[in-house]
Amino acid sequence: MEKNQLQTYRVLLEGGEGEIIEKKSRFIAYICPVEDEEQANAFIDSIKKKHYDARHNCSAYIVGTAGELTKCSDDGEPAHTAGRPMLEILKKAELNNVCVVVTRYFGGILLGTGGLVRAYSDAVKAVLEECDIYELRPYLGLHIATDYSSYGKIEHMAGSKGFIIKNIVYTDGVELDLFIPPEEENECVGSLTNITGGKCIITSGDIINM
Repeated sequence: MEKNQLQTYRVLLEGGEGEIIEKKSRFIAYICPVEDEEQANAFIDSIKKKHYDARHNCSAYIVGTAGELTKCSDDGEPAHTAGRPMLEILKKAELNNVCVVVTRYFGGILLGTGGLVRAYSDAVKAVLEECDIYELRPYLGLHIATDYSSYGKIEHMAGSKGFIIKNIVYTDGVELDLFIPPEEENECVGSLTNITGGKCIITSGDIINM
């Protein structure tokens, strides 16, 4: 992937469950982070097996860090009254790599198309309220080799700027990976050279989401 293709996106830290009751019908929502379409389909199948006796198990998912793949299913409900509204809620939450399934147990009262759209949408909103969402941002990795006295200065700078230090190795000197916002590369390299008096070797690496 090219460096300029990475962007900030939102993901679930873990799955969750929520439920609403609408005119005696139960709408049970399950949500799960997924990495690909295969995982999404496996999650949908697991909920269908769990609720094999339910009238409907409607689903929607978004796969890819930029939402490249989306799919939804009404699973027997009137067209566009379940899967599509569920997918729209995921999009409004700006989530990626996520799958949601809403199981409906019919309560004997017809809801109409508008009622179904609201109920399935509200079920997804309910489960999202139970979930922690994390924003992944692009960071550029800089591999730095320096001496011990300079490392303290780098550590102080990283703390003040909100940069991330990982993979510290202590030998005759110190090696570490410093992760910074990509747009701050030139300024950061200049600052590192300045605070260490040029006593550091900096190698620019890849941009990853963290």
